[in-house]
Amino acid sequence: MKNNIEAFGENVFGLPVMEQRLSVPTFASLKKTIDSGAELDAGIADEVAEAMKEWAMEKGATHYTHWFQPLTGSTAEKHDSFIFPDFKGGVVTGFSGDELIQGEPDASSFPSGGLRATFEARGYTGWDPTSPAFIKYDGAGAATLCIPTVFCGYNGEALDKKTPLLRSMNVLSEQTVRLGKLFGIDCGDTMAKATLGSEQEYFLIDVDLYAARPDLQATGRTLFGKASSKHQQLDDHYFGAIKTRVAAFMADLDLELWKLGVPAKTRHNEVCPAQFELAPVFETLNISVDHNMITMEVLHTLAEKHGFACLLHEKPFAGVNGSGKHNNWSISGPDGKNWLKPGDNPHENAKFMTIIVALMKAVDTHADLLRSSVASAGNDHRLGANEAPPAIVSIFLGDQLTDIVEQIEAGGASSSKDGGSISLGVDLLPKLPRGNTDRNRTSPFAFVGNRFEFRAVGSNQSPAGANVVLNTIVAEAFDYISTKIEADVAEGKEFNAALQEVLAEIIKEHKRILFNGDGYTDEWLADAVGKGLPNLVTTPEALEMLNTQKAKDVFAKYNVLSSEELESRYNTYKETYETLIGIEANTAIDMVKTLIVPAAVTAITEYSAVPAVAGLAGEMSSLLEQTVSGVAALEAAEGPAAEIVAMNKLRESVDALEALIPADLWPLPTYTEMLQV
Repeated sequence: MKNNIEAFGENVFGLPVMEQRLSVPTFASLKKTIDSGAELDAGIADEVAEAMKEWAMEKGATHYTHWFQPLTGSTAEKHDSFIFPDFKGGVVTGFSGDELIQGEPDASSFPSGGLRATFEARGYTGWDPTSPAFIKYDGAGAATLCIPTVFCGYNGEALDKKTPLLRSMNVLSEQTVRLGKLFGIDCGDTMAKATLGSEQEYFLIDVDLYAARPDLQATGRTLFGKASSKHQQLDDHYFGAIKTRVAAFMADLDLELWKLGVPAKTRHNEVCPAQFELAPVFETLNISVDHNMITMEVLHTLAEKHGFACLLHEKPFAGVNGSGKHNNWSISGPDGKNWLKPGDNPHENAKFMTIIVALMKAVDTHADLLRSSVASAGNDHRLGANEAPPAIVSIFLGDQLTDIVEQIEAGGASSSKDGGSISLGVDLLPKLPRGNTDRNRTSPFAFVGNRFEFRAVGSNQSPAGANVVLNTIVAEAFDYISTKIEADVAEGKEFNAALQEVLAEIIKEHKRILFNGDGYTDEWLADAVGKGLPNLVTTPEALEMLNTQKAKDVFAKYNVLSSEELESRYNTYKETYETLIGIEANTAIDMVKTLIVPAAVTAITEYSAVPAVAGLAGEMSSLLEQTVSGVAALEAAEGPAAEIVAMNKLRESVDALEALIPADLWPLPTYTEMLQV
């Protein structure tokens, strides 16, 4: 294990490597940019670029790429070599500061949602010095230096997911520092930072079975498939002993991720057979998002090496657990402390409860935006089923914190459900025990001791979108609280009284967002709708929330997304959704016509010749008629909503046929086969 630990970050050009290879002034300047958000000194770029190139070439790299995250939801890269002709018949190597700072990939073929015309090809990538560069090896062993970058258009419009994420982190930092000063925390130029631990669920199936499923290859999910007699009913896969072949994959996965600086920590069997989970240690949010994008790529490449196919679709198999990406979010203040961790004294706990109440305001005000941030064709199949949270966004605090919130609303906390006396250094609340809440599996947004777990993010999604929303709406809530307290104190009101007043006001207005019970019940659905909480079941409904004036105002106010940039996201995600549903529909039609119908005809012909099974032949004939009619209905369907209804109806008859057609004639790997690894 010693070698594995020593290998951590060996392919990362991070601060330890920089300190060894850069001059003292250059390292100090770059570290200041990374730590405090100071403007990058372009004068140091040449030295950094040369050091980066030399380090990369020692690792075997011949090329570099500006690694960015366009609106496709995946990553993109264009490789350039380090060599230049010396005009003497040979070549020399070089990498300048200009090449490090800015690249120019063709932007015309990436989605822009109307921000730019197709014929406007120019786009720019810009170095993100806050995220370490890394070495990536392809299947042939060739090494490439990957430099994390933003991606923008000719006029500076954001064409990627990283740019608004960095903007949202900056505004959250500004408002967190401002709030901290009201509590006597002033750390000069030190930034506050959002932190993230992004759990990743995934499926592994045998690559040969994957190759025999056109639906998995084209859409990421099975469009047909009869449920296995035994799957997850006995809960015997969850946290069970990891099978040898999977364990070998996981060990290899950890090692590769550690080399890339990804702090993979936890691995285990998930609920459904063939489903697994990887969880990292918390990091600064921007780096954590980059690391999750790296993780998804490594999952795919290593799975192939081990004879698996990795499925990251949110619902690759119907009727069993889907896969999510639990978004464990918190705030590290300018004092370096986790502000979502209950403190050791009343003053720290007053700050902690202020953050809790601010989150109540943020999530209740913008529950629709949080839902839109996780909207996708895949996630529509997952939300509200088999341990995934429902589409209605609510907050789980647990009984003790909810009780204290209610006491604050009534005029100030004077007791704790856990007992004990209260020190009124701040006339607000008691000392809070840590880890005082259970983990509500049905809550989309649950407090779990020192962070909030936003459980609705889909396994195939970039975490960036959800955190852009979360950072921005929390910054808005901090802004509101700080503005109210600053005004009250300026008029002579004592701080504790001003704080109590604003928190009580917010709780009264937004307590409807709190729910500690079972989010799957019909009673909660009716209650939530009655309270006015948005119930946005489908992606089209959720995406419309990006068009509201409320959404435009909050993103524009804090310079996270302009109205034009926000509209581009709506257009891009809507088009992606419609395109994916169309691909699913066409794939289903092709599979039925070329695979299912021929198998059914063969089976019916064989059974019809045997009187003893003529009844089964008749049953299959009836189902075949329904299937053929279902294909016709799907072909005639116009628009995603109609296509989804037609696909679901078609699936019923096809899955029923699978239950009757002999196994040697059924043309597709079954659920029973695929869920055994």
